[in-house]
Amino acid sequence: MRRVWVLVPLLVLAGCGGGGGTNESKQSEQGAAMQSVQISEKEYSLKPSHVSFAKAGTYEFKVTNDGQITHALEIEGNGVEDETEDIEPGKTATLKVSLSKAGSYEMYCPIDSHKEQGMKGSVTVGAMSGGGETTTNQTTTTAPGY
Repeated sequence: MRRVWVLVPLLVLAGCGGGGGTNESKQSEQGAAMQSVQISEKEYSLKPSHVSFAKAGTYEFKVTNDGQITHALEIEGNGVEDETEDIEPGKTATLKVSLSKAGSYEMYCPIDSHKEQGMKGSVTVGAMSGGGETTTNQTTTTAPGY
């Protein structure tokens, strides 16, 4: 009879874990990042403002707030909508995103009207990413294929 009492607390403790759905568990489900890209945010721009990847996969966006006010970064499109927490001036954040479909995605600062003031850009994945165009006052980064 005594052995049963030893097992009961262990079973209760085993049932208490998991299922929290934290950002860390979401990121581990996405797997290892294929590549990291540096993004600089400033009033009111993203550099680079266009990023291209040769194929679908999981990518890390390492975001630095080089501005004087709080910013964040959101990637949206093709069923994806992921964003960083607020990033204070001088701080950094990492956003790990699974871009599983070829096509175009938006990247922008979701705080207040920063997007409308120019803090926006695009991410292209797959066959459409080969152009690597650069437009005036914007920077394009084309990531090598893996």
